[in-house]
Amino acid sequence: MSMLGKLKQFKDLREQGKKMQSLLKDEATTATSAGGKVAVTLDGNLQMSGCAIDTSLLVASEKSKLENAIKDAHNDALKKIQRVIATKMQESGDFKMPGFN
Repeated sequence: MSMLGKLKQFKDLREQGKKMQSLLKDEATTATSAGGKVAVTLDGNLQMSGCAIDTSLLVASEKSKLENAIKDAHNDALKKIQRVIATKMQESGDFKMPGFN
């Protein structure tokens, strides 16, 4: 592939990335753990936009339970938002990765 072709491919990827960011900017998902006592919200850019913790877990004796609950809620929210991202990409139909078409 020529240098010009590679530059065009790079430009196309950047444009697709910008489209994807725009498409996902309003997406978010929340997951809970510890019986609903911990909730984590991730946005479409995989950033944590919210975290809520029930005060009953804010004691030293519950430290490891709280740590595990935050990890569990985050991991679950991550899986959910990844599914949303994949679905959005499929629905849009115009996100093509070079070499995967």
